[in-house]
Amino acid sequence: MIARELAAWALGLTDVPASVRQAATRHLLDGIGTALGAYRTGAAAPALTVARDLGGPAEATVLGTGHRLSAPAAALANGTLVHALDFDDTHAGGLVHATAVVLPAAFAVGEQVGASGREVLTAAVAGYETACRVAAAAPHGFHARGLHATMVAGVFSSALVAARLLGLDVARTTDALGIAGSQAGGLLAFLGTGASTKQLHPGFASQSGVIAARLAAAGATGPETVFEGPHGVFDALAQGGVDPRSITADLGDRWETTRIGIKPYAACQLSHATMGATLDAMAREPFGPEDVCEIHAQVHPDSASVVCDTSRDLLRPASAYAAKFSLPWTVAALVVDRGVSLDTFEPRSIARAEVSELAARVRWEVAEPSGLVAADAPGRVSVRLRDGRVVDGSVRRSEGGGANPLSRDALIAKFEGNVGGRATGLVDVVEALDRQPDLTAVLSAAAAAAAEFAQRSQEQR
Repeated sequence: MIARELAAWALGLTDVPASVRQAATRHLLDGIGTALGAYRTGAAAPALTVARDLGGPAEATVLGTGHRLSAPAAALANGTLVHALDFDDTHAGGLVHATAVVLPAAFAVGEQVGASGREVLTAAVAGYETACRVAAAAPHGFHARGLHATMVAGVFSSALVAARLLGLDVARTTDALGIAGSQAGGLLAFLGTGASTKQLHPGFASQSGVIAARLAAAGATGPETVFEGPHGVFDALAQGGVDPRSITADLGDRWETTRIGIKPYAACQLSHATMGATLDAMAREPFGPEDVCEIHAQVHPDSASVVCDTSRDLLRPASAYAAKFSLPWTVAALVVDRGVSLDTFEPRSIARAEVSELAARVRWEVAEPSGLVAADAPGRVSVRLRDGRVVDGSVRRSEGGGANPLSRDALIAKFEGNVGGRATGLVDVVEALDRQPDLTAVLSAAAAAAAEFAQRSQEQR
């Protein structure tokens, strides 16, 4: 059975290539940055309030704070924090936000049991492989059914990470995966509204995975057929082509951890290729919003169904999340501001008439199928200017992943932008995670970085 095979591999994992450990460390650093960005901007405040109210024994720390809660409560808070800005990483094959469901379980349970940095990192690698492979086994299949692949796949990765760190055996870990499957979900209903449920999905998945592992440790059982079926996760929640066997294919030889992309923009990944192509056009022949008659984009079919969905108002977004999931609006904001930052999605920004007016001149057509998944597809735009010129722009794929990864300098710049200033000490301890005796230094440095930003903000008032 796939669940048993995956459990056996994850529990026996010791020999992780240096390139994979380095990739996992980069993603954990990026995730800490997005979490601290959400914390300092208050983007995940409701989840933090509820997590603190849940309380429990002081087992694990909420990132950026001194609050220690039960491991499930901390996982809820941290999962929401990592994803709240929609600036966290994305695995193109599964269209899944991997770190948002790996880091919370690894840090919560790792701190709970006093695991070493190397053990936390190894457990995280097992989690990355699980989240990416489960989601990629049904390319766009969960989204096609109106579900968020991050939450569907995330319950399994969180359960596996927690099971490994708790020291469960193969049988109990298989049970944990089976139990986790009954908590998979995450509706995409937020797309047409101002709802914040998407922010919560990784928190739900992380908390559910930790609880699934605890239930298995206590003797609860789960179906080992959770992946194959009948009535397994793919039978129930996926649409289209599904290949469950790919979850365990080439484990230990093919590392999906190295294929996760780090976002350069705090917007839906499915708009990034078009944004990159627009920047390419602007670099070729500079133009401003006043020069544009029309921007015409070619968009992958699976991207169009999410970021070009005309059943909702793409020109006047109802919320920051609605703006992040509108290709016309994000492209227009990119041209107006000559870039996209966290401030782009502030309430005053998304209410700007000039952006909405330009968004109305952004057109698209669904591109011919290329055989590539949506988040790995090329971007192409043609910009018709008022003086008669036509400027074309293109990228082979969006920046940040695959053959086009962010440089370390770009990663650190993104990290410092999220944290709110230089955080050299935090970067150093995270990059040395593999050599840390436990998570104390990382968590302390994260809290110090958050406190330093708060103090600077207070002094500037």
